[in-house]
Amino acid sequence: MEPPPLTGHGRGGRLANGPVHRIGDQTLPQLFAAQVARTPDATALVSGDIRLSYAQLAARVDRLAELLAARGAGPERLVGVALPRSVELVVTLLAIHRAGAAYLPLDVDYPADRLRYMIADAAPALVVTAGRAGDWLPDDMPRLYLDAATTGGAAATTVPLPDQPAYVIYTSGSTGRPKGVVVSHRAIVNRLLWMQAEYGLTADDRVLQKTPASFDVSVWEFFWPLITGAALVVARPGGHQDPAYLARLIEAERVTTVHFVPSMLRVFLAEPAAVRCASALRRVICSGEAFPAELRDRFYAGYGTGGPRLHNLYGPTEAAVDVTYWPCAPGERGPVPIGWPVSNTGLRVLDDRLCPVPTGQVGELYLTGVQLARGYLNRAGLTAQRFVADPHGGPGERMYRTGDLARRRADGALEYLGRVDHQVKIRGFRIELGEVEAALAACPGVAQAAVLAREDRPGDRRLVGYLVPEPGSAPADDALRTHLAARLPEYMVPAAFVSLPAMPLSANGKLDRGALPAPDFAALATAAAPRTPREELLCRLYAEILGLPAVGVSDSFFTLGGDSIKATTLVSRLRAAGLTGTPQDVFSHPTP
Repeated sequence: MEPPPLTGHGRGGRLANGPVHRIGDQTLPQLFAAQVARTPDATALVSGDIRLSYAQLAARVDRLAELLAARGAGPERLVGVALPRSVELVVTLLAIHRAGAAYLPLDVDYPADRLRYMIADAAPALVVTAGRAGDWLPDDMPRLYLDAATTGGAAATTVPLPDQPAYVIYTSGSTGRPKGVVVSHRAIVNRLLWMQAEYGLTADDRVLQKTPASFDVSVWEFFWPLITGAALVVARPGGHQDPAYLARLIEAERVTTVHFVPSMLRVFLAEPAAVRCASALRRVICSGEAFPAELRDRFYAGYGTGGPRLHNLYGPTEAAVDVTYWPCAPGERGPVPIGWPVSNTGLRVLDDRLCPVPTGQVGELYLTGVQLARGYLNRAGLTAQRFVADPHGGPGERMYRTGDLARRRADGALEYLGRVDHQVKIRGFRIELGEVEAALAACPGVAQAAVLAREDRPGDRRLVGYLVPEPGSAPADDALRTHLAARLPEYMVPAAFVSLPAMPLSANGKLDRGALPAPDFAALATAAAPRTPREELLCRLYAEILGLPAVGVSDSFFTLGGDSIKATTLVSRLRAAGLTGTPQDVFSHPTP
């Protein structure tokens, strides 16, 4: 595979930079408006039975933008968005940009406590919502209900400047609270224009929007097709967890471009209907976690060399979604690298003295270039810690310290090798273990707490919470899970809890994480026998998916280590056996 043209400087050219392309001073609303002018009658948006042309979509956007401007939306202001995935969500994001403001996604599936913290921290001018989606909002928070306030006072909109914020996305924080990452129009425009230059969407392309808006992959799903003349196909709420539904949607709407985190791609490929997507799909883009080589091989074994192409991307929220790319070729062997830098982006693999390490040696990855975020919202100290001066660049240039370990190959591509700290990725979700530990330590009856991401079975990574109870207390797993679920997103709630008399310590008195024991899920299973053929089938599938010798009819799927990905796998297996259900059904009725 021929590497792209790279530039470099420093020792032996070890500081690789992506191609330099001039992107000008364009912003997302300007790019969208230009596309509307080019193709007003082309299909822009598809959602169920709704079809909107670019002109129709723009008309809705303009009306809402004027309402938002009248309510205080404008440059350097945030507008919260508490909406399920829908046409209204897409219109709202575009309208916020048209008004000059930046959007703050507020995932309606998050616990209310977390959402209220984000509102207090970010102080948006208002929140756009509909129906019951905004019931958790504080009483003094200005809001605009789309289903009740589509008319009223309007004001002129203001075009944002390239270096003003386009969006703020909150990520897990090591201090116990999430932190908001502020990304400018210049940064995300560079990312989208690189993507268009590399993959070249046309009017015949359709991009599936299925990633929750609170995760940065959603940004390119929303905006890339709408600035290039392609069509955006919006999945139904919750549809991203249902591989059978996704396969039907891809086939029916002739979706050409889709994103999966690797763990969800594995589940999707196991869906029998996925093979029928080959005639429509052209590219499958993966990011969010390390990509296993065997999954690449499984992808091409299923789709063959004449089907869709697989691409592995890498990047943190702090650098406008993705900063490296690797086209996975059929027949390729060895580990899947994270690849080469995107345009106007630099990759620094440095030692602890910030000196470049030789090719083949491991160092910490630092990022430079136009895609770096402005920093963390209201966190000047943390911004200064993570966005540091670039000793290899010009005056005023910055580097972002990723905390990721990497190694440069002889062809210039990078391999991802893990973390230098306690940040982890679970099912594509970025998690600071310190935030989960703080929440677990705050549970009633808990004196000390620690959390690990364990992979006791290959490919099965999950959070495990360890606790030392207060004297005379014995917190039950269900009580801990309920307490945490009211404060943390589902993906941050540990799959298991292990109670210890004391935390293991190293010789220097620090927590010895390596000595924390693996949870014994098998010991949690009961002997309650199934009473019907259906229960017998469910118990067998529970045991197979969770890797346990047996499961009782009264055992909870989640107490035994289940999660949303495993719930999705369970539903697929049930459908193959002739039963119906959704992943949400598993959450609502977790026992066989």
